[in-house]
Amino acid sequence: MTSETQHQELLAKYAEAVVRVGLNLRKGQRLIITNATSRGVPPAGREFVYAVTKAAYAAGAKYVEVIWGDEEMLRLRLQQAPADSFDEYSNHIVDATMNMIKNGDALLSVYANDPDALAGLDSERIAAMQKTHLSHYNAIGAQVSRNAINWCVVASGSPAWAAKVFPDLKPEEAEEKLWQAIFETTRATLPDPVAAWEAHIKNLKARAKYMQAKKYSALHYKGPGTDFTLGLPYGHIWGGAQAMAENGVIFTANMPTEEIFTLPDRNRAEGTVAATFPLSYGGSLIEDFSVTFENGRIVKVNAKKNQALLQKLVDTDEGSTRLGEVALVNATSPIGKRGHLFYNTLFDENASCHIAIGRAYRFTLTGGAELTDEEFIAAGGNVSLNHVDFMIGSPHMDIDGIKEDGAREPVMRSGEWAFEA
Repeated sequence: MTSETQHQELLAKYAEAVVRVGLNLRKGQRLIITNATSRGVPPAGREFVYAVTKAAYAAGAKYVEVIWGDEEMLRLRLQQAPADSFDEYSNHIVDATMNMIKNGDALLSVYANDPDALAGLDSERIAAMQKTHLSHYNAIGAQVSRNAINWCVVASGSPAWAAKVFPDLKPEEAEEKLWQAIFETTRATLPDPVAAWEAHIKNLKARAKYMQAKKYSALHYKGPGTDFTLGLPYGHIWGGAQAMAENGVIFTANMPTEEIFTLPDRNRAEGTVAATFPLSYGGSLIEDFSVTFENGRIVKVNAKKNQALLQKLVDTDEGSTRLGEVALVNATSPIGKRGHLFYNTLFDENASCHIAIGRAYRFTLTGGAELTDEEFIAAGGNVSLNHVDFMIGSPHMDIDGIKEDGAREPVMRSGEWAFEA
């Protein structure tokens, strides 16, 4: 059992790594802490937010603002509010966050969510509420997708999440085990987490550099239930871990992170791809699903659980029928080797290759930040209210890189890297 003293020490190390490596917070910057999913950080994230706030002020932050959320309030609204009221929205969260972004400040999103927060509720109401939220939050999403500021997405343990991940344990044991998993996968348990992160980032950047030099025209995926070809646009940029924000700060957007990624060509996706992990979306889990593409467009979805919610996601807007990200992760990454689901995309996507429905990141296309939406789309990029990752990799997945002349080279075999970098 981890003692309370040990827990606080690990929490402080984790928070310091988030501030120094994730955000790379600059002296004099302001920081806003929030969570897009629950319209603010759930109460379960309070202890971690306090630790981050202490680390931020120690790093020279001028001001730290937190937007708190409450999943039970969302659930009550979905159960009790009038059916025609889901276009109502209070814009104060968006206004506060945009104020920070325009000032060049830092943004931290903290997940402490219950994966089943909205389970069993009307999917039509959930979809309507989610679409209204996304349409208002899109202003923030657009700034994040172009790396306007240094931003980072991290997680805090919570009782409900812990119970989902470790249902056979007593509540206290489950939460402790979840926290230990978070600490281990974010390198907080190592003697010098910051140095460990620097070495890890160097490795990911080397793999991204290898893929960048190849300039593949497409990737072909083959695995159980998957036979899928995904085009890559001219000028695509492979990234890994770190990026340079427009405010001049180098940051690491996700902790943990084990991926290298770029944008696909929105018009070139063919075949069927099977998900290898459940997708936590809109407070519910979509399970055992597959997606079929023609000419880049999703033409069919199948799911054993919550298919209607998956279809609502795809129907959000035109961009949600196409893809905005492709990411490669080896199956024996530190998260992949743990052998259990987190029911949280931030973690599960780092156990598996994945793709994202919806918006592409502007910084993954050469000159993308300077393009209008129309120009970005013409270049193969995707514009959408959504950006939703789902996992498709496994130890049984092979991936080939396809060159302009049609020649093929192995990128991954049986879920592992097929090249040295």
